[in-house]
Amino acid sequence: MKLKYITLLCFISAFVLSCGGGDSGGGSTPPTPPPPPPVAAPSAATLIFPEDNTECNISDVLSDTQSTVTFQWNASENTDTYEVQVRNLNSNNTLTAFSNTTEVPITIERGTPYEWSVISSANGTNETATSTAFRFFNEGPGIENYAPFPADVIAPARGSTVPVGTVSLQWLGGDIDDDITGFEILFGTDSDPTNSIGSTTDAMIDVDVMANTVYFWRVISTDGANNASTSEIFEFRTE
Repeated sequence: MKLKYITLLCFISAFVLSCGGGDSGGGSTPPTPPPPPPVAAPSAATLIFPEDNTECNISDVLSDTQSTVTFQWNASENTDTYEVQVRNLNSNNTLTAFSNTTEVPITIERGTPYEWSVISSANGTNETATSTAFRFFNEGPGIENYAPFPADVIAPARGSTVPVGTVSLQWLGGDIDDDITGFEILFGTDSDPTNSIGSTTDAMIDVDVMANTVYFWRVISTDGANNASTSEIFEFRTE
């Protein structure tokens, strides 16, 4: 009797194992498709016109004060849209235009220095690439000698922290007439520096600084025709 009971249990267990396990809907779960490949980041465009450190004399003159310049650049890889930024070096105001091609017309002031660059972007990615920046002077009526470009900082970098002691202020000057005669440096702890620490024909000057202090400085560039331009205000902090 005991043997029959054991045989019956084995039969029931075998039946459950063969019929059990559940029916999960018939068939295995389909594999998850692979994610789409990442969108390639765009590369930087190469600027063509207006050229760097030149006078722009090809434009559609609208008036004595304005003209339309067609900015041109070489196509960059993996790019869908170009953002063109044109900064007035006198006022520091920036104009922005977008293009799906490699050129765009922008109306700007005549007789004024500008800096321009192009930002490349692509659909499907937040990465962008920025070109080098070109500076030019938009031709004005009756101008025979152009003022220097406002100087641009080299060192100390904006917002940087430097050791206390003697600091070498360095900048980049430029003039399409190539007749810069000197630079005057305004330097101090005021956010709008007016104290002149001297003039030089070099693009650098040394200053002594105190510890834990924020300094501000700017450069006035003068040429042989007594034209002058004033740079933006640069600043740095000491340790």
